[in-house]
Amino acid sequence: MALSRAAFQELVEEHAPALYRLAYRLTGQGHDAEDIVQETLRSAWTSRDRFDPNRGGRAWLASILRRRVVDRWRRVGRSPTIGGDPAWEVAVEAADPLAHELTDEMQLALMQLPDELRESLLLVVVGELTHQETADALGVPLGTVLSRVCRARQRLRLNFLAASRRTV
Repeated sequence: MALSRAAFQELVEEHAPALYRLAYRLTGQGHDAEDIVQETLRSAWTSRDRFDPNRGGRAWLASILRRRVVDRWRRVGRSPTIGGDPAWEVAVEAADPLAHELTDEMQLALMQLPDELRESLLLVVVGELTHQETADALGVPLGTVLSRVCRARQRLRLNFLAASRRTV
């Protein structure tokens, strides 16, 4: 059953901020994130007849967004990186990297993670998908996602602390 215009608008209003955060973390660039969210919403609108309400709106949109990011990575032939010289401007005091939103230190720490760890972590933490929804989106077993997220959190904390020391 296709989503009505009103239901689709409600879905967009509810999940667009999380989609942007996820796209930003996956690409490392605000402009690219905005473009990818727009591409995601356009794709979602044209495929709204395939929406499965049992799956959940955020999981559906995050899966579409992930495919748009992967398509972009393939077009440019690489995974995203932080642009420019990492000349840090913001000093960070907290030790928990998951408490920070869009700081340069956080983005650098994320980009240092292997792709499969970064993607799993971002879908769970930033995309706010359940571990099972993430496993379904990635086509891997639930245990793999649980393991990846745990390892990603551990490495992210170490990477973030190293990046934060550069600002002091």
